[in-house]
Amino acid sequence: LARDFKRVGHAWGETTHNYAEVPVFLDSKASRLIQMADLVAFALFRFYEHHDDSFFQVIRGCFDSEGGVEHGLYVRT
Repeated sequence: LARDFKRVGHAWGETTHNYAEVPVFLDSKASRLIQMADLVAFALFRFYEHHDDSFFQVIRGCFDSEGGVEHGLYVRT
């Protein structure tokens, strides 16, 4: 799956380059970084689906931004 994602691309049709690491699909019990990704995903889910910003407030300032535009967080409008 990871190999196809890198070669074929994603929904926007672009292939991906310059991975710092390869995508890994595993149980969050196996890695603290996977646990962190799960927590970030949960915070975003609670914020956008349930309008609960209690967890999102912790990570709000952690997304890359330039000139008031956030990068790395895609919000479908």
